Parts: sequence; C-alpha cells; structure tokens
Amino acid sequence: MTETTGGALVVRMLESLGVTHVFGVVGGQTLAISDAIIDTDSIEFVHTRHENAAAVMADAYGRLTGRPAVAISTTGPGATNLLTGVGGAFRDSSPAIIITCNNNGENIHKDDAQNADHVDIFRNYVKYGRLVAHPTSIKQAMEEAYINAMTGNPGPVHLDFARDTIEQPVENPPAVPAVHPARSWVGARPVAPESQIEAVAARVLAAEKPVIWLGNGGNRGRASEDVLALADALNIPVITTFNGMGAVPTTHPLVFGALSRMGTNLTTRVIGEADLVLALGNSLNAVSTTRWRRRLPEVVQVDIDPAMIGRYYAEVTTGVVGDLASFARDLTAATAAQAERARASRADWIGGLQKAEQQWWELSAAVGPENPGTVSPAVVVRRLRGVTPEDAVLIPDAGNPGVWSFLWEMPVPYRYIKPVGFGNMGFALPAAIASIADAPERPVLALIGDGSLGMSLGELETLARVGGPVVVVVLNDSSYGNIRQEQVLHFNGRTVGVDFQDVDFAQVARGMGLEAVRVTDQESLVRAVREGFSSGAPLVVDVVLDREANAWTYEAFTPYED
Repeated sequence: MTETTGGALVVRMLESLGVTHVFGVVGGQTLAISDAIIDTDSIEFVHTRHENAAAVMADAYGRLTGRPAVAISTTGPGATNLLTGVGGAFRDSSPAIIITCNNNGENIHKDDAQNADHVDIFRNYVKYGRLVAHPTSIKQAMEEAYINAMTGNPGPVHLDFARDTIEQPVENPPAVPAVHPARSWVGARPVAPESQIEAVAARVLAAEKPVIWLGNGGNRGRASEDVLALADALNIPVITTFNGMGAVPTTHPLVFGALSRMGTNLTTRVIGEADLVLALGNSLNAVSTTRWRRRLPEVVQVDIDPAMIGRYYAEVTTGVVGDLASFARDLTAATAAQAERARASRADWIGGLQKAEQQWWELSAAVGPENPGTVSPAVVVRRLRGVTPEDAVLIPDAGNPGVWSFLWEMPVPYRYIKPVGFGNMGFALPAAIASIADAPERPVLALIGDGSLGMSLGELETLARVGGPVVVVVLNDSSYGNIRQEQVLHFNGRTVGVDFQDVDFAQVARGMGLEAVRVTDQESLVRAVREGFSSGAPLVVDVVLDREANAWTYEAFTPYED
C-alpha cells in the first residue's frame, strides 16, 4: 500500500474542495505539496517569478470565479513576499487560500534558516489563519479554512504547514470525498425577512429621487440582473462605487457610472440630488465618500455581513442583512402594485440625468494630446473600447489606470477587476495571467502604468510561458504619474521621487519572449491592439503618454456643482 504523506493529503483536500489552480514559487519547505500536485490532473500549478504575483493571481482568480485558488510560498522571505497581494484580496473581499510552508515543527520559533512567525505576520490580512503542526489536523484545518473563505463576506485564509507535517507519512489517513459536501452550501446567503422588505418598499415608493448605490457586494453576489430589474421597475438610477465597477453594465440606460473621490461630475450629481440611497453591498468607505465628508440623505444599507452596516453614517442608516440579489427580487415584488406610478413620477428626473450623461461623455471627446508624439490617456481608454472584444476582461492597475477607466464602457457585467481597498500596485499583469488560467480563450486587456510594471516586470516571462489572448497596454509617462500629478497640483509644481528615465518596455518585453510594440500616436495604438487580439497571443503595447493630462483636474472627473 502506498503511503500517504501530509503533502499528498493537502492536495487531496484541495481537489475535494474544488481548487483547480495553485500559484506560487517553490522552495525546500513546499516540495511535499508541489510534488504531490504532479500526480493529479485536476490541479494546475503556475509558477511565478515573485510570490507577490502569486498572491495577486489567487486574488484575481477569486474575483473572477467566486472560487478560491491557492497561493503558496516557502518560509520567511517567501511568505513575506506574499503579504501585499494577500492584503489586496482581504481589502477587496476575494476568496483565496494562502499556504505557507514553515520549518519542522520542533524548530519553529527557533533560530532556524528563514525563521518567521507566519501566522502572526498574516493575522491582520486574512479572515482565518492557523499553524498546522500535526498530520491529523490537516483535513479539519483545510475544511475550516475553506468555509471561512467562502461564507459571509468572502476573503483570504491562511494555513501555515510545518515541514514535517507535510513530509511525513500520515497514519490511518482520513477518507477524503471526491466532492466535499461543504461546496454545496457555502454559497448560501441570508435572505431579509418580509417585514423589512415591506418597510423598505414603503420608503422607496415615497421617495422622489431614490438612488441605488451598488458596491463590491454586487460583484461578489453576482446581483446584476436582479438589481437592474429593480431599477427598471421603479425608474431608479444606479451608480456604483469605485470597487463596484463592473457589477452592472454601464451601457444600461439607468446606469450612470462610478462615484469615488475623483467624481465623476455625473455621479456626484446623481448622489447629490438623491433623497434616499439604497446602499447595496456598499460599505460607504473612505474612497466612496471622500473620507466621509460627502453628505448623504437617508440610507438603507443592505449587506450579508451585519458588521458592515452602520459603521459610517449610522445616524441616517437603516440596516438590512441579506443577499443583494434576493433583496432586489423581493423589493421588486413588494413594490409591483405601485411601480407604474413611481416610475412615471421619476421620468423627468431620469430624462435630465440621461441628457447630462450625454454631455458628460462629450467632455472626454477631445483626442489631441498637448505634447506631440504622445497619446492622451483618455484616448487610450476610449479608442481601445472599439477594438477590444465585448466580453474581454479589463484589468486596470492601481493609480491612474483605474481612474481613467471611468471612461470604459462595460456592456457585460463581471468583466472588470482592479485593486481598490489596498491599492496595491503591480496588480494588472499577474491578474491577467490568472484570468487566462481560469478561461484560456477569454481575451484580457490590462492597463498598467510604467510604475506598476516596474514592480511586476518579471511576470512578463510568466505571461510568455502561459500564453493566451492578453494585450498589455503600458501607460508610460516615465513616472509615478498619479503621485506626480498630485505634487504638481498641491505643491506648486515641485516634484520629488516620481520621475524615471525613459524605458522602452516593448524592447524589454521582446527580450522576455513576447511580441511587443512601442507607439506614439493613437492610430498606431488602435492598430496594434486590434492585431494583438486577432492573433490570440500575448502582446505588449508600450504607449508614450502625454504627461500634461492630469487625472486630478480632468474636467469629466471633477465633482458636479449645481
């Protein structure tokens, strides 16, 4: 009879829990797990150039699929390299299983090589974490971790395995079901009671200008269809948070875009005129509310996590604990008898907002850069929409790429991810690779600043190795552009620590095995991206960006003033 090691039991449990992808960098302590992966056809191991990229990949995979992937590392510096990506998954509520492999149990907390207290290091950035120091604990620890990752507000969990725990044989190994029963119920969400639905229905019907402000919970709860049905039934405008972008199609006539600290002036008008806000899966955090300086009317806040309700704006908030999709369906039904009257009463207001939306799009219609031989970032976003497949995933990196993506039209929901809560740079390139791991034929457009690419540059080789229809567009202004622009705006044009030498990232990418081109005008940009998607293979497009374009002062992003 073949012996079962602890590492083999870990892999069996991953299979049972439906995990299909492991991202990471192998090390001596990980080998009992990584070797066991070789013997299974159901788990793909994608090795990365840096552990942070592995954590970002697990984060992005969770956002796109709603299922956890694994990020794995060895002890000490391998584990600490994971931490930034794990923080992004935690702050943006993405399910992931983080596995670190420590030294032998008897030597943990001693002066062994690369010694580190992984559980303590990760404690503030995971929903659940523990040291697994005995083979008999493996199955239960993995079950508990998975349930924590997937229930309530999803998020990353952490298991730290002692090396001898996974290398030694397991006496009387436990039976592991092919399909773990937890998979059938962890996706269940609480439903709001009928009495609360009726009370909210009365308030929505009485409001003259109610607004749905949809947060990241709309993405996690896959609530697009039901939220839009509610909006259509009662003629209610929908805006999203910065983290809620992608939760509903922006092409729907009642969807007016995202609201964050930079605007837009259209969405600030919508929220400014509201007399009731339905905050659905919206934590009302600092990014959404300009650090809580934004005045809000009465708020009905709906969330599956009771602890998120009323943390801010408690004096005007009524809380409802429940699943967003179920809430929207139940509220639609509860208001059906009076829906026609409510819809008609808001027609003039909605008509005015739709006219304002047309005018808002005209603000970003100018295409000429101020500096010749460069391309405006607004042009990059608006022109590329026309040559990017409709079902492509857009992945902007932190900073300016995310801000300029306000101008991206999204006809298909759940095809947009970016780092918001943690704002971790170096996200877009590894996240694009994770998208390909999930769906190899699904196209991806990654918008990444040259600062972020500098932090994840090694993963160009990973992309070349993995392949797939990925176009990486580098917004190259030879600087940390968002911070440089803030310095120019608020510190009398004085800058420090933000400028680089010019780097030809197309040449760098070619050296790593990718097709690549550098462009200095919009027509070359459009042509390159169109051809890149047609080829079905990765392409890097290095765009020399107009440094005069400032996201902080861009007219379409400034707040609305009546």
